[in-house]
Formats: sequence, C-alpha cells, structure tokens
Amino acid sequence: MRPVTLVYCIRGNSVLFGMKKRGFGSGKLNGYGGKVDSGEKIIDSAVRELFEEARILCRKKDLKKVAEIDFYFNDIPKEKGWNQTVHVYILRKWLGEVEETEEMTPEWHKISKIPLDKMWIDDEYWLPLILKGKKIKASFVFDQEGESIKKYQIAETRF
Repeated sequence: MRPVTLVYCIRGNSVLFGMKKRGFGSGKLNGYGGKVDSGEKIIDSAVRELFEEARILCRKKDLKKVAEIDFYFNDIPKEKGWNQTVHVYILRKWLGEVEETEEMTPEWHKISKIPLDKMWIDDEYWLPLILKGKKIKASFVFDQEGESIKKYQIAETRF
C-alpha cells in the first residue's frame, strides 16, 4: 500500500477543499495532500504537499490526525499504485493565504453544506464523521476506477 496524506483546513464553520486540476483525482474536490516521498516521514509529506498545493505553511504539531483509510482499486493493475493508505489530518492554524496552484483551485465550503456530488464517492461515508470530531480507521474497496464501492468498513479509533 502506498502511503498518502490528506489535509483538511478548517476556519470557523468552513472547510477548505481543492479542485484537482491534473493527475489522480482530477476533476474532483478533495483535501490537500499526496504521495509520501521515499525516506520522507508521513507528517513531513503533509506539510510539504500543503505548501505545494495551497501555498500555506503549517507546523507539524498543528496537524491533528483524524483518520487512516485503506483504499483498494481492484480494477486497476497494482503496478499503477492506486492502492493506498491515506493518513488524514485536520488543520486549524496556518500561515499565509491559500492560493491557487497548477494542481489545485481552492474552494471554501460550509461544513454543513459539503458538495459531496463533486467528490470521491466514498467521502460521504467518512468525511462528515471526521468533520464532527470523530477519529476513524476505514477501508474501501472500489470497482470501476473508483466510481462505485464494492465494500467498506469504518470503525472509531484513537491516534
């Protein structure tokens, strides 16, 4: 499983999403993050990816881990590297103003009105939970390149 990071920035009652412009997940709203580089710590990857994709800085201690989710894409050859463990963080303090980058267009949305129809199909199952303060471990098995869920499980946990 490839390790990946995902950060959701929260300000007041709004959450920051990025519309992915290219690569894996293009055309979908998501948090900010990506692949962990070889030899890189997961938390360091979250800090780096957030800066690369949103141009904001954060301290590692301000990232609060809220989820660990395994994603399996059975219809995609394993060598493509779509199977991944995503380490999800919430961030409430950062430096700088969010900017559009080559990879992401920022969008703020009220937590009560998350545009799930523009996101990965699994987000409706777990994203509202973490935005309500729950910590979870989950797994999702997809068919059809991530467009349908074959099976899933979610459990509350501690980090």
